[in-house]
Amino acid sequence: MMGQPEIKLGVIPPPASVILPLKIGNAQAENLLMTGNSISGGKGKEIGLINEVFENKEEMEEEINKWINENIVPKSASSLRYSFKASRIVFNYLIKKMLPELEEMYVEKLMKTEDANEGINSFLEKRRPNWGNK
Repeated sequence: MMGQPEIKLGVIPPPASVILPLKIGNAQAENLLMTGNSISGGKGKEIGLINEVFENKEEMEEEINKWINENIVPKSASSLRYSFKASRIVFNYLIKKMLPELEEMYVEKLMKTEDANEGINSFLEKRRPNWGNK
């Protein structure tokens, strides 16, 4: 199971707010970010969040090694390095530009709200939050 439960605490996940829309599209990202619901590994694969689901660690390691040997090892290391950089250029640009803005929103605005503090305090105190919508 995986998810972004921060909204249940009255806060947001700044990195995931940038990464998830890029990875799985706005609709799927908003669903995870706004509900705080968890999804299964199978659903994560279905929406493009993960590439594969394995039954156990040994199977995963075996399949990863097989994939690397078939798809990576035969290629030029320097070309792979540039291919990786090129494939991540938009992602890295957006992370560098957006993460500081989201961090500022989180620290300077969201964390000054009553609800963000209530959510975190209720979690630490193991009780349901009492939202004031402030």
